[in-house]
Amino acid sequence: MVNLRKLLEKINMEYGFEGDIRFDEPMARHTTFKVGGPADVWVRPAGNRFPEYAALLLKTAWEADIPVFILGGGANLVVSDRGIRGIVLDTGSWSGLQFDEQTVLVYGGTEVDAASEVCAQHERQGLAFLAGMPGSIGGAVWMNARCYNRSISDVLLETWILNETFQEEWIPFNAVDFDYKISPFQNRRVLILGARFKTAFQSRESLYEEMRGYRQDRESKGHYRLPSAGSAFKNNHAFGKPTGKLIDELGLRGLSIGGAKVADWHGNIIVNTGTATAQDIYLLTEELKKRVKQALGYELECEILFVGDWSGEEKRS
Repeated sequence: MVNLRKLLEKINMEYGFEGDIRFDEPMARHTTFKVGGPADVWVRPAGNRFPEYAALLLKTAWEADIPVFILGGGANLVVSDRGIRGIVLDTGSWSGLQFDEQTVLVYGGTEVDAASEVCAQHERQGLAFLAGMPGSIGGAVWMNARCYNRSISDVLLETWILNETFQEEWIPFNAVDFDYKISPFQNRRVLILGARFKTAFQSRESLYEEMRGYRQDRESKGHYRLPSAGSAFKNNHAFGKPTGKLIDELGLRGLSIGGAKVADWHGNIIVNTGTATAQDIYLLTEELKKRVKQALGYELECEILFVGDWSGEEKRS
């Protein structure tokens, strides 16, 4: 592999880099599950030139056959205990909102909870259902995040991306491209720079009341008690019941492998009790899938994304 240090020195000299770069950075510091080995290099650019730097970094790295992983808020991710080879591009500093009379543009690195809060401050409804959710707007658009019977696609107008030729492009929303936790960007090698959402006026007081209800509901369901990714599996209406209910009825709450455990309070939440490894979490999801398949004939689909270097024996159940 090309020497990463020299490659980054070349890019950063050309760009005039500002931000943070760390080699062998533990990814456990950057995910809600608090697991994951080191990234070869972790880069968080700062400042308004993020798209320009990202384009240069992606183009240079991919031409040199160096993988680049785009990191948002670190939710829904389990990074391998071996870590991530190549470069992790952290979008966390690329954040902010811009309002016009009817819409809001949210930069991709903005935390979704922060986006809902700022919209409420400006008396704009549309993103309130995201209150209390972890992760970034870029990640939420990429996975078409859904909660409280609403999806990102319900309010999305257009998506601002860095496309496969490293050019900025606006993609108008097309309903046929989206489905339950599916977006067209999952099949493309692009970076989501931001998204524009439709909004309408709603009083600050009523928005805060609505958002308080969502946050309290998440807290009551134990989303914040221990490190987790929220729901471990997607819900499938064809099963007739939410996935958590199916797991509960099979008596699988509390099932554990190593430091990973099915939450005592919710069947569709896997938690890190403090000593979990990425492999523990993976093996527990596989065990749940196997038991549900054997008992009910249903194929559970993981909502968690397992990323990084899973070579060798690590991911075998």
